[in-house]
Amino acid sequence: MVTWYNAHRPAVMGAASMVSSTHYLATTAGLEILKAGGNAADAGVAAGLCINVLEPHLTNLGGVAPIMYYEAASGHAGTISGLGRWPAAASIEWFQERHGGDMPEGIPRTVVPAAAGAWLDALARHGTMTFAQVAAPALELAERGFPVYPRLAQTFADQAEKLAGWPSAAPTFLPGGRPPRRHEVWRQPDLARTFRRLIAAEQGVANREAGLEAARRLFYEGELAAEMAAFCRAEGGLLTERDLARFRVGHEAPVCVAYRDYTVYACGPWCQGPVVPQALAILAGYDLPALGHNSADYLHLVAEALKLCFADRDKFYGDPDFVAVPIEGLLSPGYAATRRARIDPARAWPEMPPFGDPRPFLAEPAALDLAPYRPEPVGAPPGPDTAYCCVVDRDGNAFSATPSDSALSSPLVPGLGFALSSRGSQSWLDPAHTSRVEGGKRPRLTPNPALALRDGELFMPFGCPGGDGQTQAMLQVFLNVAEFGMNPQQAIEQPRVISESFPDSFWPHGYQPGKLNVEGRVAPAVRAELARRGHKVNEWPDWSAAACAVCAIVVDPATSTRVGGADPRRDSYALGW
Repeated sequence: MVTWYNAHRPAVMGAASMVSSTHYLATTAGLEILKAGGNAADAGVAAGLCINVLEPHLTNLGGVAPIMYYEAASGHAGTISGLGRWPAAASIEWFQERHGGDMPEGIPRTVVPAAAGAWLDALARHGTMTFAQVAAPALELAERGFPVYPRLAQTFADQAEKLAGWPSAAPTFLPGGRPPRRHEVWRQPDLARTFRRLIAAEQGVANREAGLEAARRLFYEGELAAEMAAFCRAEGGLLTERDLARFRVGHEAPVCVAYRDYTVYACGPWCQGPVVPQALAILAGYDLPALGHNSADYLHLVAEALKLCFADRDKFYGDPDFVAVPIEGLLSPGYAATRRARIDPARAWPEMPPFGDPRPFLAEPAALDLAPYRPEPVGAPPGPDTAYCCVVDRDGNAFSATPSDSALSSPLVPGLGFALSSRGSQSWLDPAHTSRVEGGKRPRLTPNPALALRDGELFMPFGCPGGDGQTQAMLQVFLNVAEFGMNPQQAIEQPRVISESFPDSFWPHGYQPGKLNVEGRVAPAVRAELARRGHKVNEWPDWSAAACAVCAIVVDPATSTRVGGADPRRDSYALGW
């Protein structure tokens, strides 16, 4: 019997290519690049740059942009970390001495801006077009402007007082002394000039690769770098020209697990990406369809598996350049069995479960710090949001990226139109924590693009915004497709649960033991049963933006048709041709 799952939008289909992103104009831009002959990387970077312009409350050119790319010809999946490093002078002691052990909003949280480097690197390694070509839609949006949509207008209004106190940001975000209202055309002339400066640097050299490198050098070693460093210094921050000049985005191999007929790839433990494959390894031991989609048994099991993974994330994940992360053991079937045994089908963990011991499942013995770590319960303030875009092109290449860092989270660099990455907020000031602040270290990032193969062939790039909710929403959408046979639009629109029973990734790392947010469309009897099992159920609206706006593209294995899905919880849209 085939089960019918409702969706408010049709699944969009394309015979050749597909783009899905968290803003409809970015999706349109990506499709234009594909029609002009570009590949998945060209279109993905074009969409990502547009997102930097269109969703400044969520992303910006000075933020982060982790990327995953699948090359059809070789069958190779790789990552571009797109994550900046703490300035060399950063330390826990500096925050104690200068800020009383706090990590205040703005310049003190600055790490090297990485998004620009990630976009340029993706073009150089995987693309076919110039920066001028792929940046043209974003440049037009910044110069000519676009109508302010309701969510952006509300954010401007909510943060107007803060923005008015930042002299470098107020002219952009409060033109005429007030926040732009919905449907008004809003422009970003400083950001447009930055795009033009990068294009001019590129056009001054002979070939595409050298041009992209010239643009990169302008940003990290040239005039733009000098302007960023001078502003940060004037604001009492630590970022220097040397920090910028030494920076290059990383190229680590993705992590993966086999799940049924699928291979699911995620970015490495420099971000929270391994939570998805680690949870799948635990859930592989259950017959999930037999439990019933979004039944109490099913949602309890998913939530408890995720809580076990978040306990391991809190203890073990961190920048592999500084931390010996036992990722091989954490993703092994044997370790998954030990974690599976910690799940009580009748009772929820009342707090974050204990982390596990992956040492027996490592090929080589490793000395791990297994000292207990028990966070203190504190309230969780709202954290910054994120965006997402993915592309599958005519040749079967795939691009998956999760740009982030709000331009409203730190003052804009004067004249440049973007803010310096505030991603330092995802570090700890606790010397015992794996992801503590250290000079040159990358914070443990929440944005984490992913993709899946089926029987060795590209099946689905997917991802979403949403802080610590990202991996939880991604897991549920993947299972909706892989276990319950939904198309991506159906899978995305199903109601979700999001746990907060672990320390939040954003400073000050709020922790609310047992809390489980449940969208209102989950049946009342299911919510009551989850509460009876010990979950502290917090009822969300039927369609909560906090449940994370997932985007995904499925390649139909029988016909190679590209089927796109995008989330009505946001301004997301998918288009194909």
